[in-house]
Amino acid sequence: MKITKKPWVKKLLIGLGIFFGIVLIANFALNLWLKNRLPVYIKNNTDYLVSYKTLGVDLGTGNVFATQISVKTKNPENDKIIGFRGTIDTLKVSRFGIYDAVVNKVIHSSDILLARPNLQITLAKPKDKKAPKKRNPVAFDNIKIINGSIRILKSDHSPYFAADDLNLSVDELSLPEEPTENDLPLLFDSYSISTRNFYFRPNEVYAITVKKMATANGKLSAENVVVKPLVSFDDFKRKFPKKKQLYAMTLQKMVFQDMILKKNKVTLTNAFFQNPQLEISTTDAVPDQLKKPFNFEVNLDNIKIANAKILIKKPNGEKLLDAPLLNASINAFKIDKNSSQEIIPVQYKDFNISGSRLHFFTHQDFGIGKFSLTEKKGEFTDISSEPISENSEKTSMGLKGGKIAFNLNTFEVVDKKIKLDVQNLLLENINGNIIAGITKPKSKKRAESLLFPVKIHQVDLKNSSIEYISKNQPLSFSNLNAQLNNAEITENSSKDGIAFSVKNYSLKAKDFAYKTEFYLMKGQALSFTEKNFSLANFSMKPLVSRNAFIKMIDTEKDLYDISVKQVSAQGNWDFLSEEKSIFASKMTVEGADANIFRSKVPDDDPKKKPLYSKMLREIKIPMLINLVQLKNSVLVYEEDTPKSDGPGKLTFTNFNMAVTNLNSAKMKNKPTRVGIKINCIFMKTSPLNVNWDFDTADRSDRFSIGGKLSNIPAVALNSFVVPYMSVTATGTINEMLFNFKGNPKGIGGPFSIKHKDLKITVLKKETKEKKGILSAVANLFIKSDSDKFPEAVVVEDVDRDPTKSFFNLFWKGIEDGLKRTLIGIKLEPTKTVPVEAAKVKKK
Repeated sequence: MKITKKPWVKKLLIGLGIFFGIVLIANFALNLWLKNRLPVYIKNNTDYLVSYKTLGVDLGTGNVFATQISVKTKNPENDKIIGFRGTIDTLKVSRFGIYDAVVNKVIHSSDILLARPNLQITLAKPKDKKAPKKRNPVAFDNIKIINGSIRILKSDHSPYFAADDLNLSVDELSLPEEPTENDLPLLFDSYSISTRNFYFRPNEVYAITVKKMATANGKLSAENVVVKPLVSFDDFKRKFPKKKQLYAMTLQKMVFQDMILKKNKVTLTNAFFQNPQLEISTTDAVPDQLKKPFNFEVNLDNIKIANAKILIKKPNGEKLLDAPLLNASINAFKIDKNSSQEIIPVQYKDFNISGSRLHFFTHQDFGIGKFSLTEKKGEFTDISSEPISENSEKTSMGLKGGKIAFNLNTFEVVDKKIKLDVQNLLLENINGNIIAGITKPKSKKRAESLLFPVKIHQVDLKNSSIEYISKNQPLSFSNLNAQLNNAEITENSSKDGIAFSVKNYSLKAKDFAYKTEFYLMKGQALSFTEKNFSLANFSMKPLVSRNAFIKMIDTEKDLYDISVKQVSAQGNWDFLSEEKSIFASKMTVEGADANIFRSKVPDDDPKKKPLYSKMLREIKIPMLINLVQLKNSVLVYEEDTPKSDGPGKLTFTNFNMAVTNLNSAKMKNKPTRVGIKINCIFMKTSPLNVNWDFDTADRSDRFSIGGKLSNIPAVALNSFVVPYMSVTATGTINEMLFNFKGNPKGIGGPFSIKHKDLKITVLKKETKEKKGILSAVANLFIKSDSDKFPEAVVVEDVDRDPTKSFFNLFWKGIEDGLKRTLIGIKLEPTKTVPVEAAKVKKK
């Protein structure tokens, strides 16, 4: 059967044949022209000279293939164009958009291969910064370089980039047409690389070098990475006066996997940094307050750092931080635009940082032997602190050994504030001294970065010995143990902006000592909680002799010599919260032995002395002690004058005192009347009973004091009356009664004595020799036996010197009564009161 061909089929076949023929002829003609005429065209119409051995272009596929290419710039001094010099052994381009490149000036290719390129590229001089920043978009599906040697120079011929034996393969590489500050300069999906002697200079300050870099099994490794400053520190400060730090870094090895760059996002996983060494030199520069927003997103996951070393220097070149050995691991680390605006600019799932021999330098060298830190806990051991130089303006610490550890329940950022909840804090074996500085205290600013309340459930201080020195007065504790429970820091409206409260606490010390200018105070077995206090073997001993003390003081002061066997108290007091208070049901002082010495040689102290009721009322916090007991004690008071032959002495033995309702008149609905009962042996021979009371709420400061002194050998008074009254006495005072009332203006009330065989001898004030005639006259006024006469005299018109103490006023009342009774000075016989009215019952 004969097959008849349709005419249109024949025409189609002829047309296709002609078309493919034209394409073949065009390809042949183009390749022939490219081979023979393209170098001439480039030479005549561009700034470059190009030669090659072979060149093939397929118009249909856009594939380009060339070999043994040589390229160079006609005028190497022309800095307005990109300069080239070098060779490429093989160039292969797949699916190159010839029409877009020629007409639309858009470069796009599926694949590009450069085999054994040896190129030096010189960048054109940058355009005016005010000119719009645009460049032709470039996008390659794949770029590959085999055994390349690339050098890129800046327009001034300074090095910018270099790589030897470069083998590079990048998928989906693209360069944005108009990159912004919020975009990465290049983007890609995946890559592989190997090279030697990598060099990159991102700016005029730093150069980055890598000795060897390669990818294998999806991981990139780099060896001997160096970030090197290109300017000296002095030049850096001069050229960049607003920059704070100059960096230098070396890194023995770096390995990471899965680095992804997309627009403004950088993702890096499974990174390992071995033996990095970082040095930061800081300046005194004050950076601009307005910071540019951080618009990138950086994600780091499973990051490990081994054997790192960090050194930070102060502006003067001295060390600020020296961390010779650090190890760290970080998971799910993230920083982005939102987190960068928080008080803690990073987010993380967990981290672990450890190290040893860390030192931080201010005016001191703070050292940490070993430490470990995670997101939930921390531990620091072998803590030390040593002053670098003597600087009295700042607090300094000299500590050695010790441990600090903590566990966190919560440490997070909420509403741009830190929420902190500490389960426990331990300070152990902290030994050394703290010397307070002399700088003026600055008002504390409110901690605006904290979310209140800040909770610390337990704080423990264990087995520590600490000495605190302020104004050359050391306070020391040995074998100190303390605990705070349920502590809270809250916000308030006071000047410091915060308040501190503790539910309960305890403090114990084997012994303590406190040294002042004149005294050394010591105590043992110190125990203190919010409900109990005890102290054994307390002593307060003068460090200077009486003569030296008198020379050291400008005005009259007492010199104390005190020892106490035991002090204890029970109650409920609060010294740590904003609303401080003292309440004690009972306080006991057992076995006190006190000597009080006062010399009248120095000038009188011109300051007004308030009475005890006012002194208590001026205590700023609420205070109430239901009962204060002083038991089995000894009190000796000595006083001398410029004309006295040695000090006068008053001795009180078997001293017992009970004080009820000792208060500051600041507790609502609590008693304010203070009652004081004293019984003791006066001058080692005579029983003495005293009742004394006043009301702290009474702003007129009235008081009453009454007492009874029995069986007093008159000679027992001589040690005190001889220096002051220049008289001696013999005989017996069977009984002395007084019942005074007073206020800040004076004292008065009934006074009487019963005596037997009482005689006095008046002495010369200078020589203490007997005045015979005056003594005889004085004894005429004194009956040898008082019997019932006089029953009592009234002490009156005894004014108080406001610069003297209460006891000075009280003694003036007693002295006035003795003068009226014994030698009749200002005696008014008609003014008597029954003796019984003056008696005070012994209790």
